[in-house]
Amino acid sequence: ELQLVESGGGLVQPGGSLRLSCSASGDAFRMYAMSWIRQTPGKGLEWVSASNAPGSSTTHAPFAEGRFTIGRDNAKNTLYLQMTALRPEDTGVYYCARFREPYYYCASYACLGSFDSTYDDWGRGTQVTVSA
Repeated sequence: ELQLVESGGGLVQPGGSLRLSCSASGDAFRMYAMSWIRQTPGKGLEWVSASNAPGSSTTHAPFAEGRFTIGRDNAKNTLYLQMTALRPEDTGVYYCARFREPYYYCASYACLGSFDSTYDDWGRGTQVTVSA
């Protein structure tokens, strides 16, 4: 089990940028693929981006492609999400979540969006508000 703590959220104007961080409690972090998932008003949970355990393969939702970049530093047990060109519809609570099985990674949207079966530990989230 990993304890996950997100940070870096805040209020930003449309077109602005934010960098979210997810700090994990132990060295087991490097064994697991990770995702960013958000909860937006009126849309429920929405998968955003994923990274395999070493960080060599990443996948982004279509709305995030070209604007968001997921990365990780396994030496620091930290996952990142660099967000640019933010839009009001990006407003929501952003969570990091750990894949259930070590070294397992899937890149299909069906798998990445199966929140109950694919993921185990979740952080408490960080609020992102995009507004003028």
